[in-house]
Amino acid sequence: MLDVVVLVSGSGTLLQALIDDVASGGAPYRLVGVGSDRTDIAGLDRARAARLETFVVDVAAHPDRAAWDAALCQAISDLGPQVVVSAGFMKIIGPVTLGRHRILNTHPALLPSFPGAHAVRDALTHGVVVTGTTCHWVDEGVDTGPIIDQREVRVNPDDDEASLHERIKVQERLMLVDVLHRIATGDLPVPS
Repeated sequence: MLDVVVLVSGSGTLLQALIDDVASGGAPYRLVGVGSDRTDIAGLDRARAARLETFVVDVAAHPDRAAWDAALCQAISDLGPQVVVSAGFMKIIGPVTLGRHRILNTHPALLPSFPGAHAVRDALTHGVVVTGTTCHWVDEGVDTGPIIDQREVRVNPDDDEASLHERIKVQERLMLVDVLHRIATGDLPVPS
């Protein structure tokens, strides 16, 4: 059984997809905890409702980013996961945590196109007709790690940022569940 920690910063809809998958009884992984950089978020409420262990490592509670990174690494390590999922976690993870844990992330664009925090808006501004979502391993860069999987989403002529992002999120949730199943069953290797 693959032990997974999920990191969230907001509403936790990706987390909910994983909670629902585990609750269905067929998941080859288990969620051992949920962490955040913020205290009052819906993602932590979802985790608590599912009776998952939670932790918060607030950047402001530490003297600098290096101290925050060390504290995040320790909080994750205390739960002993084989894989960490960054599910809408809106902080750049530092070298201590990256050196100790294998972290995957989902991104609402077909990387390497449109990295960063405004991917959906950037895709619309560029006028692409196809965008989508990417699951990738996290490295030191911003959305630059090795790609694990991608799913395409067509851009409709009447799409705005919200409508397009909602359709991308549907594919993102399906992809994340699929990727974790494939990792847990050995179909996708975890980098060493």
